[in-house]
Amino acid sequence: MSHTFDAIVVGARCAGSPTAMLLARRGYRVLLLDRAHFPSDTVSTHVVHPLGVAALARWGLLERLQATGCPPVATYAYDFGPFTLAGSPGTAESPVAYCPRRTVLDKLLVDAAVEAGAELREGFLVDELVLEGERVVGVKGHDRSGTPVTERASIVIGADGRHSRLAAALRPPTYNEKPPLLAAYYTYWSNLPMDGRFETWIRPHRGFAAVPTHDGLTLVIAGWPHAEMDANKDDIEGHYLETLALSPAFAERVHGARREARFFGASVPNWFRKPFGPGWALVGDAGYNKDPITAQGITNAFHDAERCAQAVDEVLGAGRPFDEAMGDYQQARDRNALPMYEFTCELATLEPPPQPMQELFRAIHGNQAATDDFVRANAGTISPAAFFAPANVGAIMAAAQATRH
Repeated sequence: MSHTFDAIVVGARCAGSPTAMLLARRGYRVLLLDRAHFPSDTVSTHVVHPLGVAALARWGLLERLQATGCPPVATYAYDFGPFTLAGSPGTAESPVAYCPRRTVLDKLLVDAAVEAGAELREGFLVDELVLEGERVVGVKGHDRSGTPVTERASIVIGADGRHSRLAAALRPPTYNEKPPLLAAYYTYWSNLPMDGRFETWIRPHRGFAAVPTHDGLTLVIAGWPHAEMDANKDDIEGHYLETLALSPAFAERVHGARREARFFGASVPNWFRKPFGPGWALVGDAGYNKDPITAQGITNAFHDAERCAQAVDEVLGAGRPFDEAMGDYQQARDRNALPMYEFTCELATLEPPPQPMQELFRAIHGNQAATDDFVRANAGTISPAAFFAPANVGAIMAAAQATRH
């Protein structure tokens, strides 16, 4: 028997569960589907930057995350070799970040969606979309037993990541495309204390970072240019440890630690997809994908969920034209995402900073207000476009010159 929902959300992780939760809280009948069972893991950068933490607070879920024992991260530090820039990533209202294991965070989000009234079906595979003309009106799929199921809805939302089956079926236009730039691999270490810091090391053609997560573990990720991916893939551990050795002090810390998991990694393309069409929408990595070097994926997914749920509510609840509401959703997403997207892609090349940028970093060093703003630009708390605007850069350089004199 076929049932009718207001919305079907395909994918129940950091984009899909919040979208389903927010729609269900508005009183809509929502079906949430995922091929996985929860809790379960997925390849991820883990970090929820302060603006993502603020979203959890708005949703009433921050205390739940805090109760899991995930350590707060109050300081981001960027080690350039000759000096380190360390500052606060957040705002007075949302001062810290978190780096939760996805086994914990995704389960928390799924549970919140169900509590809000969404119907969850785990272990469900979507086989194809149901169409009426060019309009998506539902999905066909099956559970692990193979039982075929057809469900219909006013809108189908793809939150199933960069390999989205919804997007693959509909082939929406892509734009701002860039090829894979960086190959990154991570694992978890015990006995590697971090003192509440998210530490990043920037070296020519290499980068690595460490951040504390659940259960006393530290996530350590290292990367090299995508062009080296094939040459290095037969000895990931060796190249990973060679990269960490570019900071002898950190390598010594790792020497006293213990690796607790295998290596996880990926190299991803960068693009935007048009995130809507007749009867469908995309949220999270299904609609906008970028290199993980700035760890923006979870925070972006949260913001997409809020914007998409608002647009869907305007359509279903207020009768606003679908293309108008979803067009605004796309414009808001792109307007907010594009500066960080360009900044991320530039960082992901792992090319040494040009001379003017090196001079700016030296000018920032010793200026704590400018350092905090630099850290916040990397965290997405403020726009990189605003931080690197000529007027702001000029003010930082002038302050440094005045201090020298």
